[in-house]
Amino acid sequence: MSPFDADPVARVRRVFERHAAVGLHHGAQLAVYDGGELVLDLATGTVGPDGPETTPDRRHVLFSCTKPYAGVCLHQLVERGALDYDDPVRDHWPAFAAAGTEKAEATVRHVLSHQAGLPYGPFDEAYDRWDDWEAAVAAMEDLEPRFRPGSTAAYHALNYGFLVGELVRRVSGQPIDEYAREHVFEPLGMTDTSIGLPDDDPDDAATLAGFAAGERCRNAGVGLDGREDEAAALFNRESIRRAVVPAATGVGTARDMARFYACLVNGGALDGVQLLDPDTVETATSVQVEVERDATMKVPRRYALGFERAGTAWDKYGTLAPRTTFGHGGLGSIVGWGDPESGLAMAYVTNGIREETEHAGRACEMADAVRRAFGG
Repeated sequence: MSPFDADPVARVRRVFERHAAVGLHHGAQLAVYDGGELVLDLATGTVGPDGPETTPDRRHVLFSCTKPYAGVCLHQLVERGALDYDDPVRDHWPAFAAAGTEKAEATVRHVLSHQAGLPYGPFDEAYDRWDDWEAAVAAMEDLEPRFRPGSTAAYHALNYGFLVGELVRRVSGQPIDEYAREHVFEPLGMTDTSIGLPDDDPDDAATLAGFAAGERCRNAGVGLDGREDEAAALFNRESIRRAVVPAATGVGTARDMARFYACLVNGGALDGVQLLDPDTVETATSVQVEVERDATMKVPRRYALGFERAGTAWDKYGTLAPRTTFGHGGLGSIVGWGDPESGLAMAYVTNGIREETEHAGRACEMADAVRRAFGG
């Protein structure tokens, strides 16, 4: 047996470094918890096409990996009795829908599981207004459902965050970025993470780059709209990084994200901090709806409440992942997950946005290497 084969951690490191060396991205971070212990915290490559070497402390745009952070805020408020999963949204937000309408049937549970019927709308592309929370709220109030709430699921790429964020604000009295900082990030020691860059923080997040699909790869027509270069340019804007978009503009590190999932895998507690009760974690990560073809993503999906669950061929949690694995991916670049069966939690954060099938291959290869190294 070669020294490489004898050292599974070295095997993880080789896969991790090879992804950057062959040009899947310019730089990346990988963090892994085994139970309550941080067992890997790696960085490789550069902070962008041109720039210094990246480090484990370099912040990255997290895209949709922000969604579970926002969701946990709402789960905490359910625990405290401020609202219930089956409350109609309009009970807490009267202007959201007129009584007796189809839209008024949308519940908190529907919002968290992408069943609210509001997967997209004109505000998705109103980039210059994303920093105006009241404009986002008005846009959500103006939307009409594209399907009856609860009848199916369609990924709410941006609207998930505005809906969850406004519910958090209405029942807690705090904007969601402040609530998340006070009740999630600071207690758990996620010191490099925020929803939107705070005004007093420098914009030092890694520079994103969009990568075209490989010449030998056929575009499968899945995922979001496929404009990798445009997405990179948009999310490289400081104004977008500072906007509070609770479905897309989280900024943070792989180390913080892995810590978040490690806490949930350990029943909502880590290092003396109880983020959620174990029963709430069980509810939050339980499958709510399964669809053979998500109307937005065009692939099978299993949705929990603010999380996705393993169990389809389009997962990004590895070919070895049990169906109980929960997590979330971010636009062609990032993935984080927790596995209650093994106790493993992983976050893989890159600065390269790839076509969805290529991103899934990269993420799954990394997850499988981690599981083989640490017995997951």
